[in-house]
Amino acid sequence: MKWFSLIIFLLCVPFSQTAFALRCQHELVKLGDHKMTVSALCGVPETIDRHIERRGASNSAGISRRYLKGRLSYGQNQYREIEVSVEEWVYNFGSTRLRQYLRFENGRLTDIETLGRGD
Repeated sequence: MKWFSLIIFLLCVPFSQTAFALRCQHELVKLGDHKMTVSALCGVPETIDRHIERRGASNSAGISRRYLKGRLSYGQNQYREIEVSVEEWVYNFGSTRLRQYLRFENGRLTDIETLGRGD
């Protein structure tokens, strides 16, 4: 029984990417698509919200040596903030379909969420 469940799970994994996709004009819009592609397939969204987010990123490089009486570490740590351009789009496809929330970071689709019924 365990093997059967494992086989079913492994067969379903390749098809799970379509769960993070949106159908527009007989085409799938998926994570990683550029906002120009999404706009061409789905049209103009109902609302667009644009803002900049600041995120921290750190790099560290160093060497750690272990001695008889403890540990000696030396190196450097670099912290910097980067700006990410964020756009949040909401599509309202009417009362027969659910509204869709799309989030773009630096022009690429990073999130698709389903909202309530449209108008």
